[in-house]
Amino acid sequence: MAKILGLGGVFFRCENVEDYRKWWADHMGVDVAQWGSMEWKADGKGRTMMSPFKFDSEYMAPSTEKFMINLRVDDVRGLIEKAKSGGATVIGEVEDTEYGIFGWFIDPEGIKIELWQEV
Repeated sequence: MAKILGLGGVFFRCENVEDYRKWWADHMGVDVAQWGSMEWKADGKGRTMMSPFKFDSEYMAPSTEKFMINLRVDDVRGLIEKAKSGGATVIGEVEDTEYGIFGWFIDPEGIKIELWQEV
């Protein structure tokens, strides 16, 4: 049976592609592939989700974008600090929940990023 195994990527427009890639490489330690995409190889752990929200949901606030990116990570607090040092706007406090540890920031293009550390 054919099934979706996880999120393959998020594609979006931004004002300055090279600066955006550089920010992610410099401040979040992301490798940029030769063709310009940012990729992570599967590690056999965790899961990737796509979750619809009602159009009037405040979950993506304060970003005005129609989407948010959720990234599965191994250290939410450490990555929040890296993002903050790179000029990102941190949203709220890191939260420990039954689903894992979460943290949020607005990246240089105004996109809300949710970091998720499974427990």
